Amino acid sequence: KANCLSFTELLAQGVALISPTMTAALIIPVMFGNTGNWSWCSYALGTLMLLFVALNLNQFARRSTGSGSMYAYICRGLGISAGAIGGWSLLWAYMGIATAGVTGFTIFAGKLLTMAGIDAPPLLLSAICVAAAWFCAWKNVQLSAIMMLACEGLSMLLILALCLIVLGQHHFALDTAQFDTSTFPAANLGLGVVVAIFSLVGFECATAFGDEAKDPLKTIPRAVIMSLLISGAFFVFVTYTMVMGVRGYSTTLDKIDAPLNVLAVLAHVGVLQAPLSLGAMISFFALCLSCINAGGRVLYIMGRHGIVPPVTATSHTKNETPHVAVSLMAGIAMLIAVGGVLGHIATLDLFNFAGTCAAFGFIVPYALITVAAPVYLRAIGQLKAGDIVVCVASLLLLAIPAVGSVYPVPAAPVNAFPYWFLAYLAVGLAWILVLHRRRPTAADSIRDDLRMSHDRFAGEVEGVAPR
Repeated sequence: KANCLSFTELLAQGVALISPTMTAALIIPVMFGNTGNWSWCSYALGTLMLLFVALNLNQFARRSTGSGSMYAYICRGLGISAGAIGGWSLLWAYMGIATAGVTGFTIFAGKLLTMAGIDAPPLLLSAICVAAAWFCAWKNVQLSAIMMLACEGLSMLLILALCLIVLGQHHFALDTAQFDTSTFPAANLGLGVVVAIFSLVGFECATAFGDEAKDPLKTIPRAVIMSLLISGAFFVFVTYTMVMGVRGYSTTLDKIDAPLNVLAVLAHVGVLQAPLSLGAMISFFALCLSCINAGGRVLYIMGRHGIVPPVTATSHTKNETPHVAVSLMAGIAMLIAVGGVLGHIATLDLFNFAGTCAAFGFIVPYALITVAAPVYLRAIGQLKAGDIVVCVASLLLLAIPAVGSVYPVPAAPVNAFPYWFLAYLAVGLAWILVLHRRRPTAADSIRDDLRMSHDRFAGEVEGVAPR
């Protein structure tokens, strides 16, 4: 549905996909296990790293847009094959994060039901999450955005309120232990940044809604930057407060599986445990919905270009949503949940595995868009020295999570995940090569479609002529 999403609704999509509540509820303990008292610093560095990537991404977003734009941007800068690999990687990434959303919903819905004395099968809870998210994505993207804004916004406000209570009980004094340079985790800082990147991936998802955004050349770049800055600041603040709040507890933070609930008990506001679990549950639902929406639009544009079966490019005649693509995304999320149950994988383990796998899928398009930006700027005669500096800095910073995810070698089965992803990429590359051989004119038709999208906005951007 064209011209329906405001800046606030685009921002809601981005923040919901990052899912700050997910990090507060389940990931901060993992960060603490790597970087201890300096965990807040890893989140600050991770935010800075991805800010460089966002600056490269916005070189495109300020000049043109369309559905699945990050895929289209890579095509425009580096060519059709590179763009297809970027889009193929994004599908893996969004699918992994959608699975993390489903499993997170299942975990916290189960906690709430346990509080009420009810025992429900995890697979049933997963099915409820996927079905509800599919319906919202199938029905109306604007309804989806409003629901995600309400879900994630309320959850974040509740967590911030808890943090302020904790800080108040410590008289808002500075926790000097978190700034003690003698405990700086130099050896593990890279691992900490890997965790931070996992927490922050998805900030780019506003670019997937180019055809549905109002005033997209202004609202999308702002939404990309603001979703990253808001989430990054939230992570730094909540991590700092949580590390302070649980100090002295019988169990260290890295061993706590429900840190927000423990923090509420230690702050003598145990009454917040149920609302916090409810907030986490609806936040994970919003995460699943956001991934189905964003991934569906990447799948839609790739279907329109013939890279994946064209049926995925079908729009619902009444709802004006890519109903086939979002249905496929939801169906795969449900199949993964079923596979986890049949494989006797614990729900929390499936959450960790899915999120880790998804991170690989984001790093590839982030690197491609970083290289594509100066190539594109040079092609339109607007490349400056500062743009090259930003590109080089981004690539150097992205190397940290790329290397940190494989060295030191993690324990099984995580050590196999990079190779699974490489195998997935190989399948995608083989498919693309077959496509070019069977349809020699496919690349030309894709370029024509991208050129039309670019030229649609050429008159709105100073210095950009139709191509």
